[in-house]
Formats: sequence, structure tokens, C-alpha cells
Amino acid sequence: MGKSLYQKVWDSHAVGTLADGRTQLFIGTHLIHEVTSPQAFGMLRDLGLGVKFPERTFATIDHIVPTINQDAPADPLAAEMMKALRENADDFGITYFDLASGKQGIVHVVGPEQGITQPGTTIACGDSHTATHGAFGAIAFGIGTTQVRDVLATQTMAMMPLKVRRIEVNGKLRPGVYAKDVTLHIIRKLGAKGGIGYAYEYAGEVFDAMTMEERMTVCNMAIEGGARCGYVNPDHKTVEYLKGRPYVDMSDWDATVERWLSYASDADAHYDDVVTIDAAEIEPTVTWGISPDHGIAVSESIPDPATAGSEEERATVEEALAYMKLPAGTPIKGVKIDVAFIGSCTNGRLSDFREAAQYLKGRKVADGVQAIAVPGSQIVAIQCEQEGLDKIFEEAGFEWRGAGCSMCLAMNPDKLVGDQICASSSNRNFKGRQGSPTGRTILMSPVMVAAAAVEGAVADAREVFDIAHAAA
Repeated sequence: MGKSLYQKVWDSHAVGTLADGRTQLFIGTHLIHEVTSPQAFGMLRDLGLGVKFPERTFATIDHIVPTINQDAPADPLAAEMMKALRENADDFGITYFDLASGKQGIVHVVGPEQGITQPGTTIACGDSHTATHGAFGAIAFGIGTTQVRDVLATQTMAMMPLKVRRIEVNGKLRPGVYAKDVTLHIIRKLGAKGGIGYAYEYAGEVFDAMTMEERMTVCNMAIEGGARCGYVNPDHKTVEYLKGRPYVDMSDWDATVERWLSYASDADAHYDDVVTIDAAEIEPTVTWGISPDHGIAVSESIPDPATAGSEEERATVEEALAYMKLPAGTPIKGVKIDVAFIGSCTNGRLSDFREAAQYLKGRKVADGVQAIAVPGSQIVAIQCEQEGLDKIFEEAGFEWRGAGCSMCLAMNPDKLVGDQICASSSNRNFKGRQGSPTGRTILMSPVMVAAAAVEGAVADAREVFDIAHAAA
């Protein structure tokens, strides 16, 4: 019986078993930012400990950095967190991609673009969406502050082994259907808690055809389906993406490639569960409620609690609709928006802005809509600006901002106000997620955000931009 990539990587990084049955797992790469690390470094100092392998730890700022006037944040707490990260990186000899480096950005964008993220390794970060790095055939875990301390001090963490679910999506996606729609569809189908105790292996013709940036979008949201991590097997697209990047060793390239590809799941690998999905059934998907599994196709209507299959489901739908202030049973298409946001570690990469820009060119954001575009890193910003994408966004009526997490979590000045409703390319639509305790979020792909911005309401981008005709 062969092994899955998850099993291969797990076995190669397991360094011991604890009395409670947990595995002590060596962490090949540790990524840190300003949110969870200050407390962890404080714990280290209290214990008189150092960082075990500082060369395996990389830092950047993302959550709290403002996207306007980045050098001088108005929030004194943000300034203090930025200062603390700088001092900790200096004190412990950690590589820090700060604003002056030209390499700063969202941690899950910076890792891949620097070549720090590589196949066959384990990655940990004090951030929920660390599963993003699984797009490269890595096993990547979001961890809490205490575990950040443990990884800093020992380069290991303790956890129980996971089951593995293989999710196969076969066939060909229809025009106007993107990676974001695929991952929202999977979460809708399996539930926000459906992946608890699992690692998700994304496989099949659709994932084989995806670019690396599209794979990152899908893996990014594995956590939103309850999975501990998600990954795609490394292939020659993975190799070509990483070739020549700063932290990739090119000294024996052929051997490196052979090693990377060897981590791919064996043809006869064992899986605890297999789910198959027909690509043709996936439509542009948006959320209507307060959980990422509250998703429907843009052609569908908002659920009616009266049709719920159980009292628990009825209560959940009623709570979501009450918060979202949306009428049950009406089409999601046409729901008015106040804000449009393109960015985040889910959809803040070059290809996201390229795709949205090609449809925004020559169009205008609807009156009364605030639209902002936030590159996921300084390098993404430079790439976009070299191609003139920033000008397309600005001419359409978007604000072109500096790199950061921005309105995804709103631990910075980019926040919703009151009960504003936002068409967002980010990853979570929880209550208050975008900075206002009554703010409302509708998740969708960047192109769908662009369509909503132009129409002033949730819209089918295929109709707004005549995508089927353009793709013909």
C-alpha cells in the first residue's frame, strides 16, 4: 500500500511520540508576524530561552500595517507591535521582511514568492490561513501563541495525526468560474466543520490545470472547511514557479526537483475518505450568511428557514439572516453593496488583479460604492504597477492601496462602518469580521467583486462582463 503526501511528510518530520499519543513534529519553516509573536517572544524571555533555529524563522508585518501612510501608523498599538517585531527579529537573529525591505506583505504571499515555501516540508505560522502553503505540497499548520513559543524554542510542535480526505474535482470549469468558486463550493458541500480531524488532499483534473496561485486560493480556505491543512501534490508547475526564487537552492537543481516530486502521493495511496465533484456543477459562488459554508450559486436564492431540514438548521439560517438583514427566499443577485474589496491572502496576488483588471478596463464603479484594491505584498504591488494594472483600477474608481491584510480582518484603519455590506475576495464572513460589529460580508471571487463594484450590487460577472463570449 502506497502513501499519501501527508503521510510521507508526516513520517519524515516525526521525531518522537509523547505519552498522550501526540507526535512531536519537526517544523521545517516557521513564519511569524506581528500579531501572535510578541506574546510568544515574551514567554521565551520569561523562560530564559532562545530561538532554536533562527535561520528557519521568517517574519513580516501584515495584519496591523495601514495601507495608507504605512511608515507612520496613527494607531499607537500598531506602532508598538511593529516596533516589537523589529526588536524581536533583531534580538534573536530572525530574517524580517519589513516595510523598508521592499519584500513586506501578507505572510502567506511572502513565503511562496520568496521561495521559502517548498514541497515536502512542514510549515507553521500563528495564523489560521497557513494551509495556503499546501499548494506547494507542504503540510502547513496554523498555530496558537503557545505553539508559536514552542516552535521558536524547539523547532517542534506536538499534535495528533490526521486522517486524509482526497477531494477530486474532475472535468473542466465553465467560463467565469474561478478557484475561489471551487473552494466555496467544496466548503458548501462538506460544511464548515466537515473537515475536522482531516488533512484535505485536493486532486483531479481541475487542480492539475490550476496555476500555483489558484491552488493557493483553494488551500488557503481549507481551514474554513474545518480541515487542519490542505494540499496539492507537487508537479512541474510547482517546480517552475519556485525555480530561481531567492530561498531556493539551485546548486543541485535536478536532485532538488527529484526530491520535491517524490513527495507526491503514490498512485495506490490509502485515504480515509474520497469525495468526487463534477466541475460542471460549480457556478460562481457567493456567501449569504455568517459562515463560509453559507454559500450559494449567484443564480440561486437566499435560503428560507421554513425549508430547513432540522430545527438546528432553521435556527442557524434565522440567525444568519437576522444579522445579514437579508430577506429569505429572494435572489442573492441584486443585493446592494456599500464596499468592494479585492485583496487578502486568498486573492491578493498578481493573477487576481490581472483577471479583475481585464474586465474593469473602461468601466466605472457604481455611485455610492467604495472600492479598494490591496496587493498582497510589496512585490505584487510592483508587478501590478509595472503592468499598469493600478491605473486601470484607479480609472475605474478603485482606491489602489499599499500591501497588507487590509479589510480582511480590519486590524488596521480599513474597516466597514455600521452595517455596511461588503463584496469581498477575502476568506471569512463572520459577524464583525471586517471591523464593524454590525458589518456584513459577502465572499466571492475577485472578478465577482469587480462586477459587484460596477453594478453596485451582487451580480453575475458572466453577464456583466459577457465572460462566456469573451472566452469563446
